[in-house]
Amino acid sequence: MKKQMMITAGTIAKLVHGEIFGDPETVVSSITKIEQSKRGSISFYANQKYEKYLYNTKASIILINKDFIPSAPLPAPCIIKVDNAYQCMPVLLDLFNTIKAKNKRGRGFFTKISWSAKIGKNAYIGSHSYVGKSTVIGTGSQVYPHSYIGDNVTIGENTIIYPGVKIYAACKVGSNCIIHANAVIGADGFGFSPDSNGVYNKVPQIGNVVIEDNCEIGANTTIDRATMGSTIIRKGVKMDNLIQIAHNCDIGENTVIAAQAGIAGSTVIGKNCIIGGQVGIGDHLVIADNTTIVSQAGVLSNIKVPGTILAGSPAFDYKKFMKSYALFRDLNKKK
Repeated sequence: MKKQMMITAGTIAKLVHGEIFGDPETVVSSITKIEQSKRGSISFYANQKYEKYLYNTKASIILINKDFIPSAPLPAPCIIKVDNAYQCMPVLLDLFNTIKAKNKRGRGFFTKISWSAKIGKNAYIGSHSYVGKSTVIGTGSQVYPHSYIGDNVTIGENTIIYPGVKIYAACKVGSNCIIHANAVIGADGFGFSPDSNGVYNKVPQIGNVVIEDNCEIGANTTIDRATMGSTIIRKGVKMDNLIQIAHNCDIGENTVIAAQAGIAGSTVIGKNCIIGGQVGIGDHLVIADNTTIVSQAGVLSNIKVPGTILAGSPAFDYKKFMKSYALFRDLNKKK
């Protein structure tokens, strides 16, 4: 049986800048919800509606806010007090996820790696994966089984490519990225030109996709290669599952996009934008920095003012939309 990794309260307190009350040598091997706690786990309390679970918890370590005053004794053998327990949660989740994941190394069975490919130190290529000619995979990166990495692809350091991902030729992926299962990077853009007979002829798509550092691409998301030049996903972008990014788009730094959104070709999205689920954005548009687009909105024109919040289809100012909605939802009511 595989031995579990144990972490002491002292180690956790140092990581979250907390103060320990109890035994600093208390050890845990997992993180659990306060209502599902168990011995050998750490839980956190940050929402008052869960206080009733706090006094019966089985967790070995409890993380609480410094300003919280309990109404009864806490049963956990070790308490760690921090400035903001909720903000510490991602730190703890990342800690336990890292321990659980344990970076893989080497090559799985039945991999096909071109003789001209360069695989960095401590990288991993999973079973039944293909790595094409002159492709470079950086130090510590992991390509999980059944992935296809085409010719002349570049993948940076410590990037994770989950099972079934397809990265077409000449695309570039930065360092510390995560691409989830079955995403397709670099398929042809939707480019067709009708002739005099109304027959649509394919326009060759000869560009690529560039994904910069620290990006995350959700499962089954598709990012099309440019007709010419590059479709660019800039650093820090986070995409949910089932998103379509069309050819020649440019998605600005630290923009987040929720599931099932679609962005048409040659549109430029600014920095720090928030795009809700099932949003549709038309082609050749420019969206200003810090724009928020509410779920299921349809954007058909440029957004020039940074910080704009949009709703509706066609989308317009959120406050105006809500005023309009208050009227049109009651149109059929009898007076």
